[in-house]
Amino acid sequence: MTAQDAQKTIFITGAGSGIGRATAKLFAERGWFVGLFDVNQKGLDETSAMLPEGQRMSVTFDVRDRSGWARAIDAFGNATNRRMHVLFNNAGVGKGGFIEEMKDEDIDLVLDVNLKGVINGVNAALPLLRATPGARIINTASVAGVFGAPRLAVYCATKFGVRGLTEALDVEFSRFGVRVVSLMPWFVDTAILDGMAATESNRTIRDSLTENKTPIYPVSMAAERAWDAAHGKDIHYMVGQEAEKARFFARFFPGAMRRQIAKNFGSETV
Repeated sequence: MTAQDAQKTIFITGAGSGIGRATAKLFAERGWFVGLFDVNQKGLDETSAMLPEGQRMSVTFDVRDRSGWARAIDAFGNATNRRMHVLFNNAGVGKGGFIEEMKDEDIDLVLDVNLKGVINGVNAALPLLRATPGARIINTASVAGVFGAPRLAVYCATKFGVRGLTEALDVEFSRFGVRVVSLMPWFVDTAILDGMAATESNRTIRDSLTENKTPIYPVSMAAERAWDAAHGKDIHYMVGQEAEKARFFARFFPGAMRRQIAKNFGSETV
């Protein structure tokens, strides 16, 4: 085994900002070779500049594009001697509002990136993962995959979908020796919080959370939990104490959970 073969490798989508960037920096600091992938060339270049040369590579592509996936996987495989220890399916978008008021193109974007993009990644990366002993997939879900919130219905649908996909594939891929786990953050300080409407068109989820003194966790915390997800035995990795509480209350006290959601999101019907 060469020194290159001994180095662990991770393929990260959504690496141009937020959780993806923080995770790329953390894994690189801990000696991994990092593949950076994003639709945003500027953000990708900024992340790439933060990592040591010789320890990263990058390709710009859209996770909705299967041909883009094939190109990115091939480039990553060429750089890593056909090894992929972790696929981090992290790319995501957030669009919110009452469902009847959402634009069709926004609904399609959320579904196509957050759910179909994950499925595209699983299928594209599986040959490399199967060829790498101890490989695993980390899918970014959310506490929005634990409970449904008003004005986030489509977003929640995708995150519930990622959660179910993760649980199903973890069983399916056991025949290949590949684990499938999820990262389930509470509200994390990323641009998604500024792109989803809360109670009014000119107010964001961040505005609502700040007003209600709801914790917003740093991306560094999510990156640390991604590290745990790459090494641990659990299937779902919650990010932050509030995420753990949400999982507990959603399971054992769903009525109280719904009342809290109504308070935080200003729904009059929950």
